[in-house]
Amino acid sequence: MPFNIPIALTWLRIAMIPLLVCLYYLPDTWTASGWRDCAAAIAFIIAAVTDWFDGYLARRWNQTSAFGAFLDPVADKLMVVAALLILLQLGRVDMLIALVIIGRELTISALREWMAKIGAASSVAVHRLGKFKTASQMVAIPCLLYWQPIRGVSSQLVGTVLIVVAAILTVWSMCYYLKKAWPEIQARLAWCSVG
Repeated sequence: MPFNIPIALTWLRIAMIPLLVCLYYLPDTWTASGWRDCAAAIAFIIAAVTDWFDGYLARRWNQTSAFGAFLDPVADKLMVVAALLILLQLGRVDMLIALVIIGRELTISALREWMAKIGAASSVAVHRLGKFKTASQMVAIPCLLYWQPIRGVSSQLVGTVLIVVAAILTVWSMCYYLKKAWPEIQARLAWCSVG
C-alpha cells in the first residue's frame, strides 16, 4: 500500500468522520450555544478542502495510485453520508433528499466498480454534472450544519436551496451515468439470456 501526502490527506478526511459525528454526542452542557454547529461546519469544510487538495497534489507530484483512486471517493462518500445522517437526525434535511443522495452514491459506486471489472470504466468517467452536484452538496452541507445567519444571510435557506439543487443534479447525473452504461448492461443481459 503506497503512502504519500495525498493519501495521508485522504486518511485525514476519513479520520474526521468520527470527529464530526462525536460532536453531536457531546452533552449539551459541554458546548456553548452554536459552538457544536460551527465546529461541525468547519470540520466538513476542512474535509472538503482536503478532497480537492489531495487530488491536486497527486496529479501535480505524479503520485497517483490505484489505491488512492479507490480510497479518495470512498472517503468523500463516507463524509457526505455521515453529514447527511447527522442533518437528518437534526431535522435539517428531508428524508427523501438524504435517501436520493445516498442511494445515488451507492448505485453509481456499484456501477463504476462493475464497469471497471468488465473493462468499460471510461463509459462512466466523472462528468461535469457530477462535479456540479458535488459542488452544490459541498456548499449546502456546511450551511446546514452551521444553521445560523452569516452576515444577515440565512445559512438555513442557502443550504436548503442548494441541497435541493444537489438532489436534482443527483438524479440527473445518475440517469446520465446509467444511460452511458446501458449498452454494456444490455450486452451482458443479452449474453446471459443466450447462455
